[in-house]
Amino acid sequence: MQLRPLAIAAAVLALAAPLSSCGFDYATERDYTPGSGANNREGVVDVLSAVVVSGAEGSGTFVASLSNNDIEEEQTFTGLSASDGATVEAAEFEPVTIAPGGLVNLAEPPAEIVLTGEFGAGDVVPLAIDFGSGERVMLNVPVVTDDSGYWEGLDAS
Repeated sequence: MQLRPLAIAAAVLALAAPLSSCGFDYATERDYTPGSGANNREGVVDVLSAVVVSGAEGSGTFVASLSNNDIEEEQTFTGLSASDGATVEAAEFEPVTIAPGGLVNLAEPPAEIVLTGEFGAGDVVPLAIDFGSGERVMLNVPVVTDDSGYWEGLDAS
């Protein structure tokens, strides 16, 4: 009758195996947006799919979607500058208002936020994105070409 304890042990192990894979932080429960743009969801305003679209070496246009997580107060995108010692300058632009709970795509209609500096397609540019609330988002933004695909024709520089 040695089989009975062996069968019980096998049944316990069989039940414990699926339970041992239970846990937290599954890959399917984390934000992941496949695409060429950079994302930041840490502030009141989410910066989504941020890229610099460049048709020529040393110039490009900042494009992103801005999602206001505050459902009561509007937010304003007020400034863009280089961070981490990068040599990039943004031309002046009109502040962009983001309605409470709203989304603004800087490509439609084009906000034409032009950047100049030492960068080209394939580079990553460290940028600081400023909002009227005083919040600042730091983001490493990829530089993509202006000649094909989704970004075609978006470089206003």
